[in-house]
Amino acid sequence: MALTTVAPVIDESGITAPTYDQVLLYLKDKYRSIYGNDVYLENDSLDGQFLGILSLVISDVNAVCVKTYNSFNPKTANTDALTRNVKINGIARSLATYSTVDVTITGLSGTLIRAGIVADKNNNKWILPLNITIPPSGFITVSATAEKAGAILASANTIKTILTPTRGWQGVNNQNSSSIGQDAETNAKLRQRQALSVAIPSQSMPEGLRGAILDLPNVTRCKYFENKETVSDGNGLPPKSLCVIVYGGDSQAIGNLIQKYKSMGCALYGNTNVTVVNVYGDAETISFYRPDVVNITFKLQITTYESYSADTADSICKLLAEYVNALDIGDKITQNKLYGAANLYGAEQSQTYEVSSIKIVANGAEHLGDYILPFGCVAFCDPALIEIEVTSG
Repeated sequence: MALTTVAPVIDESGITAPTYDQVLLYLKDKYRSIYGNDVYLENDSLDGQFLGILSLVISDVNAVCVKTYNSFNPKTANTDALTRNVKINGIARSLATYSTVDVTITGLSGTLIRAGIVADKNNNKWILPLNITIPPSGFITVSATAEKAGAILASANTIKTILTPTRGWQGVNNQNSSSIGQDAETNAKLRQRQALSVAIPSQSMPEGLRGAILDLPNVTRCKYFENKETVSDGNGLPPKSLCVIVYGGDSQAIGNLIQKYKSMGCALYGNTNVTVVNVYGDAETISFYRPDVVNITFKLQITTYESYSADTADSICKLLAEYVNALDIGDKITQNKLYGAANLYGAEQSQTYEVSSIKIVANGAEHLGDYILPFGCVAFCDPALIEIEVTSG
């Protein structure tokens, strides 16, 4: 079909614009209609090159027009444009947060620790409060913050190294695992949350509840399960009950939303209870489920070629960890997706090695095939713990 204009066209299907080749062909046709069909307009001619420059300018402007049009739609906008768009729905892009952990400081009574820093067994640094004074009991529990933003996991009893020695400070330890922070929200995650946020006023009360919970600060994952039967189901849910699983966020705020959205006569199932005062002033116990963290790592065997470098292994570990840390509650870790990430498809380094095998290691147990996260569990992967066995080809 012959072009009638080189400008972008907006219709009921959205915006379209001719390509560079289509614009060039259009200009050549118009040029010949003026100077005759015998004019020479190939790329090695002056006139042909001039028309090529004009076509490039027009197609570049068209591309900007298309991008500008798409920037007003949350489904196609990116970065700052997407951040501005979702404000219409009353939500904002989640910024990167820091992992925190409670640590017990031991030492001589009265010891003052200024700007203390401790480390875990993976050499991750944890920043203590600015000034800490050890009380007469000889120990004090304080909250330490990871030096780097994002998902930094410190398992229980792994923070034992003092990086800023102070006279009278004798030891440090964390009895519980850290609360994991999160990276800055990606465009894909923000689009998903925007789509869920418009479900808040939906007819489905559980879906509306999920959308509202995902809009809370620091909530990164939320799923719900309903048991509409008169007997307990395979997940252990009691009859006629609702189980809301939430990772991150303030427990009281979550409980308030569940109390607001739950239907009458619906039992709640979970491992966390909060007290919410209803509109009549009566206290209600609201239950929901906090997921357990399954530590995932991998054992890879790869065959390398001459141009393989150690940096390639770091790239493999990073992509595998990103895949795992983006999984939802109870998701399945599949071998085909692991091979896709481990092979670095599209990257130049992908030609320097071949992946022979990948073993999934979940909480220390090896799995040869796919692995499904247990009910109410989320996965976490530290790229530093992934093992790669290299064999020269």
